[in-house]
Amino acid sequence: MATLATDKQENLQKRKLAIQENDSEEESSRNVKIAKTGTDAPRLCPYLDTINRQFLDFDFEKLCSVSLSRINVYACLVCGKYFQGRGTNTHAYTHSVAESHHVFLNLHTLKFYCLPDNYEIIDSSLDDIKYVLNPTFDKAQIGQLDKSDKLSRAIDGSLYSPGIVGMNNIKANDYCNVILQALSHVTPLRDFFLRESNYAHVKRPPGDSSYLLVQRFGELMRKLWNPRNFKAHVSPHEMLQAVVLWSKKRFQFTEQGDPIDFLSWFLNALHLALNGTKKRDSSIVYKTFLGHMRIYTRKIPPLELDESQRSELLHTVEYGETVTESPFLYLTCDLPPPPLFKDQFTENIIPQVNLYTLLNKFNAVTEKEYKTYKENFMKRFEITELPPYLILYIKRFTKNTFFVEKNPTIVNFPKCRFWRYLDT
Repeated sequence: MATLATDKQENLQKRKLAIQENDSEEESSRNVKIAKTGTDAPRLCPYLDTINRQFLDFDFEKLCSVSLSRINVYACLVCGKYFQGRGTNTHAYTHSVAESHHVFLNLHTLKFYCLPDNYEIIDSSLDDIKYVLNPTFDKAQIGQLDKSDKLSRAIDGSLYSPGIVGMNNIKANDYCNVILQALSHVTPLRDFFLRESNYAHVKRPPGDSSYLLVQRFGELMRKLWNPRNFKAHVSPHEMLQAVVLWSKKRFQFTEQGDPIDFLSWFLNALHLALNGTKKRDSSIVYKTFLGHMRIYTRKIPPLELDESQRSELLHTVEYGETVTESPFLYLTCDLPPPPLFKDQFTENIIPQVNLYTLLNKFNAVTEKEYKTYKENFMKRFEITELPPYLILYIKRFTKNTFFVEKNPTIVNFPKCRFWRYLDT
């Protein structure tokens, strides 16, 4: 009897071992299959139909709407709000439980998650959302931008042309919008910033985060030219935040400013942030806009002196003509003063002027007087090297003692041949 009992126990143990070996083999085979498929395996979510693309807006600053933190921020794809965290006791987790909103997107890693179950969602139908958050362009796409006139359609059905989209006026940032919109159509500058790899290698010294200005301008450029936008307009909110920060609140989107002041500051700040130097090839800004001119300056003798004294001063070194070489990023064209009196029909006719007339300022012959607090100077300008893209600033506003006066003169733009103004 004892021998029979021991034989039964041995047989049971053998069966258990065989079952355990089979289970382990099945688990190992499952692990091998999972390893082969990797992260490409689709992870379906039953809440994908709750996503509302009309509420999604990735143009605003990426910070939590509750804690105002910029770390580990997720966008709720149901209501479009930003929340921090993904684990329990986080704002995103609380929002998912309280509002029954389950699909979230990490704004930094571009991964989708379902909360509160906390699993990653892998589905190709979400690629359009990922592309709106971070548009990308290859060389072939960039090469077709100026050749294609195909219109794109937003979610609301409105048609728009990529690159020619509206920019939101948050309060008083229209003076910035016009400059950013104009720069987005300068082909070399646009092509450079549409590919992030062109400036990803730029490194700034420790403690200097001016690269943020480059990064935000690149993001805005890609959003303006995105053919798959959900809306037919773009908000420059993040770009303006970087401008306010790095201009030390000199330019703000809550107060009006001068577009030419912003253009001058922005081009120089962008050049320095790209590690630019005085050489033309040091940055895309100088490659595109940098030109050179020769300035002839002579000092005017005081008017209270007689002719003999003035002639003596003109022969001195101080009142002699000096020549300086100067670089420029844009040229300032001065408008003639508007007429003070009405015409014979007692109406003020808006005067017109040809662009050639304004450019005569740079023919090395026309002199212009410049006044300072103590002294007056006469200057002549001569262009020695033209940039590939020339920016002309037509000065319309002059500050008076009491107010700012606008010159309404109309400027006609015929086909200009700028070579005639070069030093040959």
